[in-house]
Amino acid sequence: MWRRLLTRRLLLGVLTLWLVSVVVFAATQALPGDAAVAILGKDATPDSVAALTRQLRLDEPVLAQYWHWLSGVVTGDFGISAATQESVWSLLSERVANSAFLVALAAAIAIPLSLALGVLMAIRRDRPSDHVLSTGTLVLAALPEFVIGIGLVLLFATSVFHVLPAVSLLAPGQHAWQHLDVVVLPAATLVLAVTPYISRIMRGSMVEVLQSDYVTMARLKGLPERAVIWRHAVPNALVPAIQVIALQLGWMAGGIVVVEFVFSYPGIGASLVNAVANRDLPVVQALTLLIAGVYVLVNLLADVATILVTPRLRTAGR
Repeated sequence: MWRRLLTRRLLLGVLTLWLVSVVVFAATQALPGDAAVAILGKDATPDSVAALTRQLRLDEPVLAQYWHWLSGVVTGDFGISAATQESVWSLLSERVANSAFLVALAAAIAIPLSLALGVLMAIRRDRPSDHVLSTGTLVLAALPEFVIGIGLVLLFATSVFHVLPAVSLLAPGQHAWQHLDVVVLPAATLVLAVTPYISRIMRGSMVEVLQSDYVTMARLKGLPERAVIWRHAVPNALVPAIQVIALQLGWMAGGIVVVEFVFSYPGIGASLVNAVANRDLPVVQALTLLIAGVYVLVNLLADVATILVTPRLRTAGR
């Protein structure tokens, strides 16, 4: 049963990516004006416009353009940047690595922190610490990520303390993991942006589980409270939290654009903003499809994790 479920999810993921590719390609084709003129400027010569039109295959039928682009994506060829005349992948590889490091670091901190906070709030339900943490997470959840980022800059880089750089500048060829000080504030912004949602869902799920019959039976058997919480309650409360974690990781793949722009972080965010401004269609298409692919992947991993922590699903079909 679980194998059929994963196969179905995988096929739905592939279908989703194909539909995203259609929407992305159609949206870039529907932009008003001539893309070649927009890239080269109004002072471009007719010969240069014609050459770029041929390079971008804008003179071919739309279906032929789409098929050429999709077949290239499937084989790992995202085309040539219209603005820099470089391979899209070589242009983006370092920035994708920087963004992946930022998201991985933020997720490695936010996920265990969120789960621990959710468990703590549930255990101390209706006590002062629960009210304080619930109010704090609610306030953070109401703040946009760029407001959180600006607040951290004011606190740790400009007005109050001067311990961290306000912008995440790196020299060409440098990677974010080689200069961790430039990653601290962007990662903290992402952590503070996603932690409230996961922790509040975990709290609600834990409160429900702690009131269940099997937890009451475990306590009546004389099991230590620590064992009741971590061996019986937490594994059963994880399922709703896993789905929210997947949604938040998917959000980070797209929301990172705003955070990177705030801190001038050399990742895909700045590349996407510049590509849109320069109407660099191959780069826009590649980055949009990459973000969609990350979203589909994390949701597939969430389904796998749900099966692993749910005995009924894990043992189905045996």
